[in-house]
Amino acid sequence: MTPPQDVVEVILKDHRRMEDLLRLMRSIEADRPSALNDFAHLMIAHGEAEETSVHSVLESFESTDTVEHLEAGHREALKVLLALLEVREIGSPEWDWRLRQLASVTGRHIEQEERIVVNQACERLSHECRAELGAGFARTRADLLQQRCGSVANVHRMVHAGAPA
Repeated sequence: MTPPQDVVEVILKDHRRMEDLLRLMRSIEADRPSALNDFAHLMIAHGEAEETSVHSVLESFESTDTVEHLEAGHREALKVLLALLEVREIGSPEWDWRLRQLASVTGRHIEQEERIVVNQACERLSHECRAELGAGFARTRADLLQQRCGSVANVHRMVHAGAPA
């Protein structure tokens, strides 16, 4: 049995992986379609796991406005991700422009999430609570990744219907 993972560690690990995938998508020497595919699945799974596992606890010590702001940032990132997924030619000017948009919105969202969610979790939650949240987060994320939640069809459905993964 693997030791429980602290939710803070899991969130930060996902953030670093997303940043790595964005770097790969910018590199003409990388497998850009695979990097985009991996990014899409991770972004969706991470966002949904966070919303179901962490945001309800966060609401106990953060304002509803703050939580809603984080969720709005996730919805914005979904729209930008969908626009990039729908670009037909990787490396085209449109691809580069959409990728810059995705990197910008993702960077902003990561910064806010780390400043708010991560810092609040570190300050206010016990190690046991963080481990429990981490387990729930990891389970939800793994289930969604297995379902290939970042498919173009699913991201399209999420953007246009406001539905969870």
